[in-house]
Amino acid sequence: MLNMADGLARLGDLAKHPVVDVLARAFAEAGHELAIVGGPVRDAILGRPTHDLDFTSSARPDEILAIVTPISSVQWDIGRAFGTIGARVLGEQVEVTTYRADSYDHATRKPTVEFGETLEEDLTRRDFTVNAMALTVPEVRLVDPTGGVEDLVAGILRTPIDPRISFGDDPLRMLRAARFSAQLGFEIEDGTRAAIEALTETLEIVSAERIQAELSRTLSETDPVRGVRAMVETGLADRFLPEIGAMRLEVDEHHHHKDVYEHSLTVLQQAIDLEHERHPGEDPDVALRIAALLHDIGKPRTRKLEAGGVVTFHHHDTVGSRMARKRLKALKYDTATTESVARLIELHLRFFGYSDGAWTDSAVRRYVRDAGDELERLHILTRADVTTRNRRKAARLSGAYDDIEARIAQLRAEEEIDAIRPDLDGNEIQRILGIAPGPEVGAAYRFLLELRLDEGPLGADEAEARLRAWWEQRG
Repeated sequence: MLNMADGLARLGDLAKHPVVDVLARAFAEAGHELAIVGGPVRDAILGRPTHDLDFTSSARPDEILAIVTPISSVQWDIGRAFGTIGARVLGEQVEVTTYRADSYDHATRKPTVEFGETLEEDLTRRDFTVNAMALTVPEVRLVDPTGGVEDLVAGILRTPIDPRISFGDDPLRMLRAARFSAQLGFEIEDGTRAAIEALTETLEIVSAERIQAELSRTLSETDPVRGVRAMVETGLADRFLPEIGAMRLEVDEHHHHKDVYEHSLTVLQQAIDLEHERHPGEDPDVALRIAALLHDIGKPRTRKLEAGGVVTFHHHDTVGSRMARKRLKALKYDTATTESVARLIELHLRFFGYSDGAWTDSAVRRYVRDAGDELERLHILTRADVTTRNRRKAARLSGAYDDIEARIAQLRAEEEIDAIRPDLDGNEIQRILGIAPGPEVGAAYRFLLELRLDEGPLGADEAEARLRAWWEQRG
């Protein structure tokens, strides 16, 4: 339960922040209003860490720049057209924006920038009431014209104005509702949710890059599963990631099987838990989280009802890998993220053969070779993919993966398992066989690589003897 007395006390502490004090005095001396706005005010009330300081002011951009220049080490005006001036004050980055009263044409999400006259007018144009609060300085006063404090106490997300108008102005706000739900653990208010459900098609005017950024930020928040549920249940995900909703396979009374959607959300949460456990303090691994969410998207397409009521999903790993690559490209993800996710999905079933019987060293080497740089992510994804309620089976799979990781560690200590190469390189192959560069060198290289995978390091002399015997046999 939110203690408002403590929250208001934290607002007082926020107003005493050295950067706030310096800016407040400078703007007051220039005869302009200044207020901390949005996230910092919300987070101070909630007792959450405050990372960035955002301000709004009655001053116009040129006036803001003139005020902050003497008290800052650097300034930037890349957002001047939107009324925003940035500066570094006492070593911290701040942004100050002129009061806004924008209008939208509803054909694009780009507003016609109009400067406002009052703080209250500026606040009512923001996305949600919990972000539409301000703390004026140096005279410390909480300004909350739309009931943001009440919504913080209730734990709900609600738009300051009619949600149909708010989301019609900027459809990206609908995705931000899912993100803030994931970040704050808040419910989306019924009227706001209904408006999202009615307006999902307006996402068409939002660029793929913007949607991708919101998806990644949602997956990086405290509770991504909550955010994904909000996207799927409102129909938002169907507009840019329909493969998620498609995993809610129909279960008939005669042929029961797991709900792939719920399984995938469980895998996502378990992957996050393992990520925190194995790499505490590190930034969220977005590629891993996308792979966990999408690892079974090939199942609806490969689902087949076999004789006896058995449901199969043969090759859903390779099909899902292709689907994920295509979808992430459409969302303008960078190549590294796209290929990491596709590779993880392609490999996510590979381990399960290990639990049926210990692999040879050759099989372990191939597992490491095929995973490459994705090996640690694959460890996490494969472990997270165990969602069975059968404790004995879960323990067996966990023990098997403990074993394979131990064997990988042992092979690492004995040989260069992470960068497996033949004992002879291309130049040495050409010298020994007396051949010029061409397909035969590649064939010889592959032969030696297979030997390396099967038997481990052979040494140059033994590798040369094997190569000569192979070459002679080829005629």
